[in-house]
Amino acid sequence: MSTDIQAPLAEHHFPCDACGGDLRFDPNGRQLVCDHCGNTQRLDSGPWGKVQIKELDFDAALNKALPAMEMEETRVSKCPNCAAEVEFDPEVHATECPFCATPVVTDTGMHRHIKPRGVLPFALDEATAREAMTHWLGRLWFAPNGLQEYARKGRRMQGIYVPYWTFDADTTSQYTGERGTVYYETRTVMRDGKRQQVQVPKVRWRGVRGRVTRFFDDVLVLASTSLPKRFTDALEPWDLGDMQPYAPEYLAGFRAEGYAVTLKDGFVEARQKMDGIIARDIRFDIGGDRQRIHSVETDMHDVTFKHVLLPVWLAAYKYRGETYRFVVNGRTGKVQGERPWSAVKIAVAVILGLVVAAGIGYVAAISQ
Repeated sequence: MSTDIQAPLAEHHFPCDACGGDLRFDPNGRQLVCDHCGNTQRLDSGPWGKVQIKELDFDAALNKALPAMEMEETRVSKCPNCAAEVEFDPEVHATECPFCATPVVTDTGMHRHIKPRGVLPFALDEATAREAMTHWLGRLWFAPNGLQEYARKGRRMQGIYVPYWTFDADTTSQYTGERGTVYYETRTVMRDGKRQQVQVPKVRWRGVRGRVTRFFDDVLVLASTSLPKRFTDALEPWDLGDMQPYAPEYLAGFRAEGYAVTLKDGFVEARQKMDGIIARDIRFDIGGDRQRIHSVETDMHDVTFKHVLLPVWLAAYKYRGETYRFVVNGRTGKVQGERPWSAVKIAVAVILGLVVAAGIGYVAAISQ
């Protein structure tokens, strides 16, 4: 049994009290809805809406000393193509990977992982996300027409909660460096056979040392490897201020992927982001016209973290043997995806460009 590695892509089912059908979370009304009988249940009516989001101790997690209630185990299968891990209901023996549309057969792997503490609920429904994706595809002039048409008329998009880590930390940084002050020297130079005086900028450097402090709140790090990071990074910013304490009811009708980036590796990336901001703070603290940083020693304390889920609408299409993926921010409608190219369209554009250039050249030649 492995620990602190990728958890599954899970589905949560909640039976309707009226008819026994499955309830789903409705982004438009922030409520659970039964598509069979129309019964509704508001999320703010339950106890899950009254709990503060809890930060967890980073050192305790690294030392595997988190309380047992913060951990869970799931049974998963791994996609043979993209390595995403998918959880199955007991009666399901095969399905399709939502990330790359590859057939997946059930397996028996057991994974232990940290439970989510926060969730940013979907704010856009599938129809709105599809409209955003269709508009985005329409702006890709060199995309194959067949793919555009297939994507528009293809299967429904899948709503998936993607895993992230957030990190908080208090930092104190001692630094040494130099402050540069720009001044000008007058020099005589020869230009066009004449003597001219010019002002030449110079920098006078003076050694400095100092201290800066900063509290970092919710430094966000992607904890999934199933989607290209360049896609998910481009979906930012996220309105983390609307984060809700995790409750499985928010996942009703959706899927939630488990993390593949370990907590330790996630903090390495978070630290890089923090160091960049600390360097900016130091340059501001040094002041002057120019700054040089020679050394930085940062003390980090009270480091905490959360495992959180952010909403993404996903479409994975197989077209002429290739898989194309499109992702939509489930809060803002921002779209990213693979950019396919049509060789025919590019060739036509090149030919038209040459024809136009030749025409312009001909007109210029006969007008002389």
